[in-house]
Amino acid sequence: MSSPTLVIVGAGVLGLCAAFELRQRGHAVTVVDPGEANASRVAAGMVAPAMEAAIDDVSSDKAALFRAGRDLWPAFATASGVALARRPAEWRGGDAKAIAARLEALGFQARRDGDRVITEEDYQIEPEQALAALRNALGEAVVSARVTGLAVSAGGWCVDLDGGVLEASAVVLATGAAGPVEGAPEATRRLIADIQPIRGQIGVVARELTPHVVRGPGAYVAPMTGGAVIGATMEPGRRDTAPDAAVGDRLVEAAWRVLGREAKPLEIEWRAGVRGASADGLPLAGRAPDGRGLFLALAPRRNGWLLGPLVGAVVADAIEGRTPSPNARALDPRRF
Repeated sequence: MSSPTLVIVGAGVLGLCAAFELRQRGHAVTVVDPGEANASRVAAGMVAPAMEAAIDDVSSDKAALFRAGRDLWPAFATASGVALARRPAEWRGGDAKAIAARLEALGFQARRDGDRVITEEDYQIEPEQALAALRNALGEAVVSARVTGLAVSAGGWCVDLDGGVLEASAVVLATGAAGPVEGAPEATRRLIADIQPIRGQIGVVARELTPHVVRGPGAYVAPMTGGAVIGATMEPGRRDTAPDAAVGDRLVEAAWRVLGREAKPLEIEWRAGVRGASADGLPLAGRAPDGRGLFLALAPRRNGWLLGPLVGAVVADAIEGRTPSPNARALDPRRF
């Protein structure tokens, strides 16, 4: 195996976005991933700064960061082959007034229609198509292997694999909610160990239920090619990925209530994945706290797809030694 300049460990949304951004800037990259279940697939692909900001009642600074992430998507999608859908997003529920007020306070355009709030500011991608497009764009740069350890070398880092060794001038850890890689510096290991796992469950339905994303108390329903997605849970502290039937029943009940329609039998493929979250809910993106040539792209909570291109740009800037942007400072792993 040849020795690339940059090694990205992990082929979820953040790892692939960072790799694609670096490739676009002319860097040689290799993405190493064992090819196992990927939490980035267990999602509805929300690129949704408005609704995410309103539902979580975030600060104006965080809402601006979400908006900045969204604004990178059109050019990123065109370059990478990711299909980006621009369609309305809707909130339905008794607290529509509060949601509308938060959207207005944060500068998002929205309109009220009874107990509905509709915005045109949110987009959507389809995770499986997006992951495939990014992998296709990177081609042979994505290799199937497991990283078993890191060690400092004369040229930067020696990356041990279960089938060989790579020499890299820089390493990006994009390992999701997994534990620290053996050989990572101590402060980096502690930072990664503090990432909170959050289990999420969604259901994939081979039936069209809505032409655009509909959210409400307890559930959302989002269109996908050939059907829809029902989701999603946020279960802190859980790492199990076996679908939970009781959780699924609650999601389906809430989904029909959000749609305002009589419940009907559905054939559902349930999926569960584990995301990582930092203490402030924002990703860890940029230079690791104690590793020269070591960078992180981790812990986006539920906004991995929204912030993927932004995280990729922040990591690429850090590798190139550019002056950090305000967004980069907000995501700097050394903020903790």
